[in-house]
Amino acid sequence: MALSDYNLSGEQKRNIAHFASIVRLALADDMITVGEEKLLKKLAKRFHILDEKYKEVLENPNDYSQVTPHGYDERIEHLYDLAMMVFADGEASKEEAKVLKKICIGLGFPLDNVEKITNEAIHLILNNNDLEDFSKAVKKVNRI
Repeated sequence: MALSDYNLSGEQKRNIAHFASIVRLALADDMITVGEEKLLKKLAKRFHILDEKYKEVLENPNDYSQVTPHGYDERIEHLYDLAMMVFADGEASKEEAKVLKKICIGLGFPLDNVEKITNEAIHLILNNNDLEDFSKAVKKVNRI
């Protein structure tokens, strides 16, 4: 962690950690495509990540631990962002699906349901569902 990270608020640290998870997913196939880079820049702006930190995370995304959100809706929103990255380049690779499953576990979804949740998330994004519809469908699949 860089010295500048000590001055960040808790929310900023969580945003950077979430962004790093998204970068890990983008790099699952060892490259970032034009579509993935476009989405990363959009998300960096949404998360208020400055250019210097953006470059730092791109270079070393594994230096940032995944932070599990406390709220269920926030976990689903993180899953939505991650699933969007899977299709940012127009296709879903096996490597990306595998990384998404690992991150899904890290987000706190039940181990015995991760496969179904991940498959549903990919299906929903493939069919251009918005966050609201995505959330409803994931909750239905993940009846807790």
